[in-house]
Amino acid sequence: MRIESNVYFLWRSLLPIAFALTLAVFGFVGQARPQQSPPSGRIYVISHVDLVGPNVPVGTKLLQQYAADSRKDKGFERIEVLDQISRPNHFSVVELWDSQADFDAHLAAEHTVQFRHQIDPLLGSPYDERPHKIVE
Repeated sequence: MRIESNVYFLWRSLLPIAFALTLAVFGFVGQARPQQSPPSGRIYVISHVDLVGPNVPVGTKLLQQYAADSRKDKGFERIEVLDQISRPNHFSVVELWDSQADFDAHLAAEHTVQFRHQIDPLLGSPYDERPHKIVE
């Protein structure tokens, strides 16, 4: 009888703790938190750049310089130059700008115009620039 009462006491004492821990672990893990709204007006630009094989080294340097120069522009948030693993002559340039006006000023900047002029003869297909905005 004594063993049963100890087991009952132990079970009765630990059950609420086990229940609380279970709720803490399964109740909060994976719970969706509201996403903070991005600042209105941000422009996301994804450009696809396909270089002709022998032009890859020169084109890569131009893309790297373009990214470095773009980081100095007003309204710049982020830029990444990605090289496709399965096709090393295919690049994606992902940019984030504060506003359409900042992106337009970037397009008119001397370094951007010069980059487009220099990269154009190295391309195997037209420079494919696609501006996006967040769907709210």
